Amino acid sequence: MSKPEENTEKKESAQILNKKLKDVEISIPIVYGNIAFWLGKKSNEYQSHKWTIYVRGATNEDLGVVIKRAVFQLHSSFNNPTRVIEAPPFELSEAGWGEFEIAITLYFHSDVCDKPLNLYHHLKLYPEDEPGPVSIKKPVVVESYDEIVFPEPSEGFLARVQSHPAVNLPRLPAGFTLPPPMPVEDTIKRKRGDTKDNPLAQWFMKFSEADKLLQLAAARQQAHIAKLRRQISLINGQDQHLKSPSNQ
Repeated sequence: MSKPEENTEKKESAQILNKKLKDVEISIPIVYGNIAFWLGKKSNEYQSHKWTIYVRGATNEDLGVVIKRAVFQLHSSFNNPTRVIEAPPFELSEAGWGEFEIAITLYFHSDVCDKPLNLYHHLKLYPEDEPGPVSIKKPVVVESYDEIVFPEPSEGFLARVQSHPAVNLPRLPAGFTLPPPMPVEDTIKRKRGDTKDNPLAQWFMKFSEADKLLQLAAARQQAHIAKLRRQISLINGQDQHLKSPSNQ
């Protein structure tokens, strides 16, 4: 049996690890999409393509440090259309002929977030506006870049992921000291979830930091333009009110 002092220390330690960090955000860049190969003229008309749907780190790092499991909801015509992937890499492969929307639900570890995240990807099998015959060697690749943002993370979460390459650490508040790193997880297990050695990696699209900054700048510009338009509309409305006969 443990001593009362030990139980008190464990409770205090748990409280520290569960303490939320105000004005701090942790972001995880991810990519989700599909790769599809045409199987050639001799293939079955109902299985003309082999495809893989996946969620990966933007730089192909293991996402198992944050994501506990992924659920892919396929078309109802597939056997067992709800596919649950309990460990990284979070991907599945199938064969078929039709395109359809796939719902992807990501579940996180208990110290990360208690709410799942829903993503949607339209499975793409056929190339668009590409001259020449369809190739069995060059796949169709459709990917989307996104970032999962976790506001006010716990100290335990931050301690566990602070040295992980898939995680973007925040700028910490002045005077805040990082908690000591948690024990390093099994390197063999991490490598298993790393998609750098994935046989499909040669086809993965590259999403650079510059691309992300350009996207953010474009979004901010659009927001600024929308704000200016609202202000101009408000000013015009005031002018019309002042010029109306009832105000003369």
